[in-house]
Amino acid sequence: MRLTQLLQDHFGFDHFRPGQEETLKAVLAGQDTLAILPTGAGKSLLYQLPAYCLDGVILVVSPLIALMQDQADRIARQGDFRAVVLNSAVTAADQRAILATLGDYHFIFTSPETLGRGPIIGALRQLQISLLVIDEAHCVSEWGPDFRPEYLLLKEARAALRPSATLMLTATAPPRVAGDLLEKLGFNPSRVRTVRRSVNRENIFLAVKQVETAAEKRSYLRELLPRLGAPGVIYLSSRKEADQLAAWVSDQTGLRAAAYHAGLDAIGRYRLQTQFMHNELDLICATSAFGMGVDKNDLRYVIHYHLPASLAAYAQELGRAGRDGQPALALLLYAPGDESLPALLNQVELPSQAVLERFLAGKLPLSALGERGSVIAFYLRHGYSPARLPALFAAQGKLAQQRLAKMVGYVKERGCRRSYLLTAFGEPAHPQTPCCDCHQPDWQPAMLGLQPAAAHPRLQADWRRQLAALLKLAPGSGEDR
Repeated sequence: MRLTQLLQDHFGFDHFRPGQEETLKAVLAGQDTLAILPTGAGKSLLYQLPAYCLDGVILVVSPLIALMQDQADRIARQGDFRAVVLNSAVTAADQRAILATLGDYHFIFTSPETLGRGPIIGALRQLQISLLVIDEAHCVSEWGPDFRPEYLLLKEARAALRPSATLMLTATAPPRVAGDLLEKLGFNPSRVRTVRRSVNRENIFLAVKQVETAAEKRSYLRELLPRLGAPGVIYLSSRKEADQLAAWVSDQTGLRAAAYHAGLDAIGRYRLQTQFMHNELDLICATSAFGMGVDKNDLRYVIHYHLPASLAAYAQELGRAGRDGQPALALLLYAPGDESLPALLNQVELPSQAVLERFLAGKLPLSALGERGSVIAFYLRHGYSPARLPALFAAQGKLAQQRLAKMVGYVKERGCRRSYLLTAFGEPAHPQTPCCDCHQPDWQPAMLGLQPAAAHPRLQADWRRQLAALLKLAPGSGEDR
């Protein structure tokens, strides 16, 4: 009863979402907990609400600077607790000032890279850590172009900080990944409370559109997007292509589209987030940087222009659609050979053993190790000899290939995409109506309950006025298109 009262008093909700209360009770009982809850399940509440019950510091390890700042800002706006961010964006002078007053904060947000630094861990050891939160915990087990090897150091950090409890949060962790991340973090799985909820999102229709060329993808989007309504997200694999597609969508459909990726500065990201949250944009063309800290419940569709590297990544990103429980669409566009890009990104070309040994001896710079030099250097500096690295990288590369093969299997599935996805996560098959394009190959947006963009005349008029202003043309002129 007390938890529900705290939920109402401080967060304005009348009831918990599935999995939240069970997780909170375990954490507040001092039990190490792994919470595997789908995107939109309200995972930030799981470490914010305990602040009203626990003394000491809540330390949150998060992978993205934008996500940390977003969460810290939200806590600050509530006004009940002080929160601070420690990461690479903080200047050395500001960091020294924060460390000098670290005990004044109830929430500390940091990255795995920053946490591994001597001064940071030393200062944190002087505090009572009531709860260590590892957000996006699947990163401990992931391997790919965005691999963060510093997540592997959290085992030592946890041992040094001795938190009263550890909470691991993720939206997607099949049984193998869940077991692997617990092992790498040094937990005895039998002593960890695992709270798992289904990845199934019944309100999201699953579809794949197979075409022959990239040009056909754009042609299909030109016809489809105006009928889907707004807002929505299109995921792409690179910043450049996100920029190009956003410009193309704006030109070809009249929808208010913008690109969102890590290449934007903090002000640019914040401006786009604010515009999107206030429905001043219809569509975001994004890399995987989008979604972390962007809490928008009414996305009507998530489209993947390029093939994700794994079902786990796909499930997490498509789960950002329809978080309000209303009908939504998850669409993947596929052309033959699309799997070559994630396969290439998953490869790590190791330098020769002689180069590795010279780098380890301090005779070569990091650049000598190639594009993935930071990952290679991490292992060299943490006990892996140059002779052991080839076997390690080969094994991880094989796992990445297996994950990609399952993703391609989803594309090729002819039975039921929902059942394929659930089975991959160790859940029973669960076809439904409406379910996926395997059951309804002639699906149309209107059949799914999606509202055409034409039903938003005010939004269209606003966008055309903004475009006219940018072009210094009078609204309604012949060139205003």
